[in-house]
Amino acid sequence: MKQSQNVVIKGTKDGLTLQLNDKCAYNELIEELTEKLDGVVQDQEDTLITVTVQTGNRYVTEEEKEELRQLIRKHRHLVVEEIKSNVLTMEEAVQWKEENEIVSYAGRIRSGQVLEVPGDLLLIGDVNPGGSVLAGGSIFVMGSLKGMAHAGCYGNDSAVIAAGKMMPSQLRISDHLTRSPDRYDEEELTESECAFINEAQQLVIDRLQVLKYLRPDLSTFKGGF
Repeated sequence: MKQSQNVVIKGTKDGLTLQLNDKCAYNELIEELTEKLDGVVQDQEDTLITVTVQTGNRYVTEEEKEELRQLIRKHRHLVVEEIKSNVLTMEEAVQWKEENEIVSYAGRIRSGQVLEVPGDLLLIGDVNPGGSVLAGGSIFVMGSLKGMAHAGCYGNDSAVIAAGKMMPSQLRISDHLTRSPDRYDEEELTESECAFINEAQQLVIDRLQVLKYLRPDLSTFKGGF
């Protein structure tokens, strides 16, 4: 009789990975998982082992996830690190869309105003002194940036800030920040500039053209001659 393979246990340098068949009945999965966990590392029960569960294309409810955790935790030497699934919930899909889309806004951000978006921000206008723009992704200002800009505000170090005239009161990318010089000569600002985190983990400002080489993923256009 062929041995069932609804559960495949693999050892890695970080612990154990449990690969669960996403096509069998859920009760069959639990039954086999219970049986196989009973034989895992019986001679090393004093050593804690982290477990990652991969459910593939099976949708797993929060109740089922908790059942899996409890089943694994019955073995005191096993600790659940993560339960991974290829299936997104509606809430996760909406969040992913928001964090990966460009929000465009036409207008001026005046003193005291705060504009925040979860993804990238394209501002067609200026940010006045005292105004603030924040984005989970990158910030592109098609005008003068004289207020505060915080890109990657949820921890994205790869985010950038670009402006037609870079004259900020403060720039922040993730948890890196830089303050403006005491004064700008606006007439001398003839080129668009960008700010980014370099390899030395410093926030620097350079010509806009360098983004083509530093952040090639910003360009999604596949055509050309």
